[in-house]
Amino acid sequence: MQTIELYIQGQRLDLFDDESVSLNQTIKNARDVSKLFTDFTQTFNVPASKTNNKIFKHYYNFDIVGGFDARIKVAGTIELNSFPFKDGKIKLEGVSLKENQAYAYKITFFGNTVNLKDLVGEDKLNQLVSLNALNLDYNSTTIKSKLQLDPSVSGNDIITPLITSGASGTSSRLYYNSGATATADGNLHYNSGGGTNANGVLWSDLKYAIRIRKIVEAIGTQYGLTFSSDFFNSTNLAYNDLFMWLHRKKGKVESGSGTDFVNTVDGWSVATGVQSEMVNSSTFRITNTSNVIDFFISFTNNSSISAEAVVKRDGQTVAAQKVDGKAFGAPPALTIIILTPYVNQGSEYTVTLNYNNNSINFSNIRWLMSYSGGSDIFDTGSYVAPAAFEFNITSQIPDIKVIDFLTGLFKMFNLVAFLDSSGTVVVNTLDNFYTGGNNYDISSFIDINTSNVSVALPYKEIVFAYKDNKTFLAAIHSQLFSYTWAKEDYTGGENLDGSIYKVELPFGHFKFERIKDVADSNNTTIQWGYCVDDNQEPYIGAPFLFYPIKVTSTQYSISFRDIIGHSELTNYNVPSNSLALDPTTSKENINFKNELNEYTGNTDFTDTLFQKYYSNYITDIFNNKNRLTKVTAYLPLKILLNFTLADRFDINGNRYKINSIKTNLKTGKSDIELLNEL
Repeated sequence: MQTIELYIQGQRLDLFDDESVSLNQTIKNARDVSKLFTDFTQTFNVPASKTNNKIFKHYYNFDIVGGFDARIKVAGTIELNSFPFKDGKIKLEGVSLKENQAYAYKITFFGNTVNLKDLVGEDKLNQLVSLNALNLDYNSTTIKSKLQLDPSVSGNDIITPLITSGASGTSSRLYYNSGATATADGNLHYNSGGGTNANGVLWSDLKYAIRIRKIVEAIGTQYGLTFSSDFFNSTNLAYNDLFMWLHRKKGKVESGSGTDFVNTVDGWSVATGVQSEMVNSSTFRITNTSNVIDFFISFTNNSSISAEAVVKRDGQTVAAQKVDGKAFGAPPALTIIILTPYVNQGSEYTVTLNYNNNSINFSNIRWLMSYSGGSDIFDTGSYVAPAAFEFNITSQIPDIKVIDFLTGLFKMFNLVAFLDSSGTVVVNTLDNFYTGGNNYDISSFIDINTSNVSVALPYKEIVFAYKDNKTFLAAIHSQLFSYTWAKEDYTGGENLDGSIYKVELPFGHFKFERIKDVADSNNTTIQWGYCVDDNQEPYIGAPFLFYPIKVTSTQYSISFRDIIGHSELTNYNVPSNSLALDPTTSKENINFKNELNEYTGNTDFTDTLFQKYYSNYITDIFNNKNRLTKVTAYLPLKILLNFTLADRFDINGNRYKINSIKTNLKTGKSDIELLNEL
């Protein structure tokens, strides 16, 4: 028998002498191949002792003010025989009463990996305020510059891909005709001269895209997470070169405010106060709410133009108020927005100005938070709100929850995650996770009286797909070929019994088009995306991920249209589902199925998402020799305290992966599900 010690927020709980505590651990369970893993206990009881009543603050008494909040999990630790065993979270599920007296508290222990969902909650990507450090102007000059920017170069995290949004109607559909008389439409062939020769892609039909790695980094910043560099690193090109199209609204880019210009105020210097700080040029953070008396932002407007100021806390609007312009000959106008009701420790605040016509000159814009004994003040000094439309990243990023975005990435690359002893979230592919395991021979600890061998596969088919394949070319593909573009239906080539399991990414997936020259039917170097539905109407869809690739070509330069005319571009970013345009450079792509590559027209890009990240695990499961073996073992403490789910268990000369293990921490009895290693 082992001694269990359970701590909640550093306080030791009293336990029943005869209460069993069972810990469940599982890794990419063969019955649910898309789930991340975590440790959890079955719900168990602890006595309503004097100590536990104090810890849980007599939770059964709802009249107590400031009592224990059972709606959230709190930090917990399990020790075995005084040795550290597991860190995680404890959830109070309820209280059992006997004769109207508290008898026991029902609690569940969760491993630390589950923290991620609790931490981000229902937040969406538009609440990642640090992304606004990447804000830029939305105009023809900047769009053109980012269309030519090489996305493979470090630091080029915002680019323009050749994907049209349908904003300019039928002109949004691009083509190339070197023999046609140029007109102001989607013909990409460049002809010198202006007037009727001003053909090509219209700048306002294009939108920016952001490197996925910057979103992951912003999540880490927002929630205080440190991700390991095992998979999330800049040298892993399959991850590092992946971008998300900044397409929140179908059609053209709009602010949603009905004004000409929308700009984030960013004139503050990074500085630290006593109870607050400026963490970057546009973000104010409250570090201590003790004895706060007042909190506001003030605007000293030195021009006659008015604006609307929108204050956001952690990405959500908390105040919107008119900022008056000064009267002719009068001193600067002062506007104060009171934010005291919105004080929250650890929160970050930004302000955006919406206005018409021209730039606005401010003598100063000030954050001020006063508290007992002093105040923190941050000034911009003289500040000019520019006469340009700002492409605000958090306003234009697709509408998706943070947890859904991360889950999508994990499913996409078949990733697993766990917290190491330093608190780092270790993220790696399932295949790489298994390569780091140790071997433990548990033959002598097996209960030979109870074991079971059964079929490992509960499915006849596993479907790997994207949520959204409804853009024009992908939709036409489905109609012509009667199957969904890039979807993999894996059966192992057999007609088996069982159900169908679906691994679905919460993203949209383009089918791109390599454009031919209408004049001679030759392929150009141009590939593009068309974000409209099958009726060629502007389409919003789910968030779209792709690889942008810079192409340089003098033969097939493209014509870029701005407000006054057009210009010739001999290099430009084309969108791609493959990491490279040449399979000899890389065969990786983000299709699940090995499709005809849009650029080459062949199937040489064989490293699909399924083939590279899923095939080893899935083909093992479908292997006729694979078995799910269930054994009972009494594992010694030296194994219980040290094994991980990446390890293998050896039994009588056979080696197994751990599918799941359920351990009674008091008795040491473990019910183990094993997959034989093939």
